Amino acid sequence: MQSNGKDFNVGIWDTAGSERYEAMTKIYYRGAHAAIICYEPSSAASWTRLRHWLQELRGIEENCKVYLCGTKKDLLDGGYVTREVPEDTVAAYSQGLCGHFFTSSKTGENVDELFQKIVDDCAADVQLMKNVEDMRLQLQKDEAAYKAKSKDYCYC
Repeated sequence: MQSNGKDFNVGIWDTAGSERYEAMTKIYYRGAHAAIICYEPSSAASWTRLRHWLQELRGIEENCKVYLCGTKKDLLDGGYVTREVPEDTVAAYSQGLCGHFFTSSKTGENVDELFQKIVDDCAADVQLMKNVEDMRLQLQKDEAAYKAKSKDYCYC
């Protein structure tokens, strides 16, 4: 993806939001620069889980940029499902977070916009970009040291 004329590689880990993956999610939170926490507007239970995931994320990576994502927009707009999570509740909860988007996986509506907002926000964060560059340089040094060391050994 691009932001301000620069290319960015975006890594995505989908933890599926399922309780059976709960132990693993904490691994993915560490070092995360941004997180999308999804919920289904037609499910109050989904909203309850969203609050759990946000609390858990904040406990591990408090500076992570968080974006809420209401899913299945096409079903909601088409009247196929009824909203169980009031819009004013979502708006109030979204205060202090980086953004809130209603998306549709089926139509793709607002998916690109969500990811572009995340990339733009991360690119605009000078300290974050400095940390990323520092990590990149350290990885290059580590890789060069590993290659130099491995030349000394023959595995024949």
